[in-house]
Amino acid sequence: QVQLVESGGGLVQAGGSLRLSCVGSGIIESIDDMGWYRQAPGKQRELVAKISSSGMTTYADSVKGRFTISRDNVKRTVSLQMNSLKPGDTAHYYCNGEIWSSGWLRAYWGQGTQVTVSS
Repeated sequence: QVQLVESGGGLVQAGGSLRLSCVGSGIIESIDDMGWYRQAPGKQRELVAKISSSGMTTYADSVKGRFTISRDNVKRTVSLQMNSLKPGDTAHYYCNGEIWSSGWLRAYWGQGTQVTVSS
């Protein structure tokens, strides 16, 4: 069974930094795109950043220049370095991966980690 497990959330003051990490485990043959999404109370889940297996990145306009996504294909990890955090970044952050397992490709989600930015 495939699992994605996040770590690194917490409470930080505006202007501070946090680093989120996510590791995949289980029967994983390969991982295509990996990404981070977030959902604030009363809002829809939105893409924060994603990265392809070749390292091509996509960012939401709201985080460009502040957040950096990276991955390690051998360790099956994806990380999100978040700098210059704003109260508007407060949300539950979810790791996502498009994972080949037992010959099937599907999207997997982690349980999420809370990020709270105080003003």
